[in-house]
Amino acid sequence: MAALVATTTRDSGPRTRTLTQQRWRFIPVAKLRGEGTVARRAWRPAYVRRIVVADALCALIAAFVGYAAPVGHGVSARFMTATVLIIVLLPLVWVGAMLVGRTYEQRFLWLGAEEFRRVFSAAVFLLAALATVSWGLKVEVARGFVVVALPLATLLTLVQRYLQRAWLHRERRHGHFQQTAIIVGHRAGVVAMHAQMEREAYHGYRVIGCCIPPHVRGKDELVFDELPVLGDLDDVVSVVQRYEVDTVAVLPSPELDGAALRRLGWELEDTRAELLLAPAVTEVAGPRVYIRPVSGLPLMHVERPELKGIRRVTKEAFDRTAAAVGLLLLLPVLLTVAVAIKTTSRGPVFYRHERVGKGESPFHVLKFRTMVPGADRAVDTLMASNEGNDVQFKMRSDPRVTRVGTVLRRYSIDELPQLINVLRGDMSLVGPRPHVTREVEQYGYDMRRRLLVKPGMTGLWQVSGRSDLSWDDSVRLDVRYVENWSLTYDLMILSKTVGAVFRGSGAY
Repeated sequence: MAALVATTTRDSGPRTRTLTQQRWRFIPVAKLRGEGTVARRAWRPAYVRRIVVADALCALIAAFVGYAAPVGHGVSARFMTATVLIIVLLPLVWVGAMLVGRTYEQRFLWLGAEEFRRVFSAAVFLLAALATVSWGLKVEVARGFVVVALPLATLLTLVQRYLQRAWLHRERRHGHFQQTAIIVGHRAGVVAMHAQMEREAYHGYRVIGCCIPPHVRGKDELVFDELPVLGDLDDVVSVVQRYEVDTVAVLPSPELDGAALRRLGWELEDTRAELLLAPAVTEVAGPRVYIRPVSGLPLMHVERPELKGIRRVTKEAFDRTAAAVGLLLLLPVLLTVAVAIKTTSRGPVFYRHERVGKGESPFHVLKFRTMVPGADRAVDTLMASNEGNDVQFKMRSDPRVTRVGTVLRRYSIDELPQLINVLRGDMSLVGPRPHVTREVEQYGYDMRRRLLVKPGMTGLWQVSGRSDLSWDDSVRLDVRYVENWSLTYDLMILSKTVGAVFRGSGAY
């Protein structure tokens, strides 16, 4: 018996971030079973052990730094004896705190912010426990240890875990450390889920096929959306057993109601497969979603998005403060760029262009000029060479861009004057991309959600491909940001922006 399985290669395309080409070949079932679930998950314990060792080393380094810190010098020998003892024990205590905080459970590793949140919570718990014990038992500890060692151990632990996760994501993009998956549902849902898994390859899911209802597929249909059709909704368990599937992703469908899903979960308990259920509201996640008992039933409760209130005031304060500090620190760079623009081409240093902001209020965005004067009037003549998406005009080799402008666009330096827009309150540091009136007029109902918040200097669009994104992807990312905004989310996007800027991907 053989199975039709796709092997994937990726090539750079002229208009998309990656163009996936599927090459089909028949693989014997025995070979698929030879690389079964146990073999594909064999790397996980080693990854966890590596994290444990690295956590202990981070705690040891932080302990020595805390011991050598000038804070608390001049204390008694009794102080120092207690501190030295804690230094010796800190790596064990630190790993123990991480274990109690459940930071080594595999379901919290590799993806999402839960791992980092648990590390931080465990560190706060350890600090509180240390303070309580030292007060209750009258154990004197040098202040340098408390003030320096524990915060430094927290920082080092977070950094090393982030670096290990980045390494894993990079390896997954190259086809390593992956797990097989099948998608169960109707055609439209299968297409959307398959595309999403292809875009987010670093999650490590390799889709080997799908199961769709027999009444919505053609007779004897073997391939759908470049995926093998392995069976219908009643064949899921047998497909999992036959191909030793690691993950079953089930999409909302009328055939799979509560009772059917419950039975499917029971039947999958005899396999090693994980069951993933996609909610109908796919772009709403994180703290807005709770499972609450209502009339004796566990129902999903969706909170309203945070569009007003104290958190928005906090975001405003953070944006304007960071923009003011950024302008002061970057002043030498801004002056150097201004001189370079003025001495290499005719025209003004800054480019002001009308964009649509929060509540459809127009404002003028500031950028360093990267094109020749009068470039706006040449758009119509270049429209045939458009390499952007269906709504936005973009060209990789735009003849209107100056030599200096090419460098500025490559590393997004041309957008630094938008810090002034942030300081004035027209924009935010993080938010949806500011669009021009012509683009806003083509918004659908979903896209108008982005007008509920201020546009941003950076956002999910910049860390996810920028100009290489399709219009549908831009809509999806903007709606996701509006629905799930939080200050932590902003900080995560800001940190990823640094890497995206240096890579220069999608910037033209």
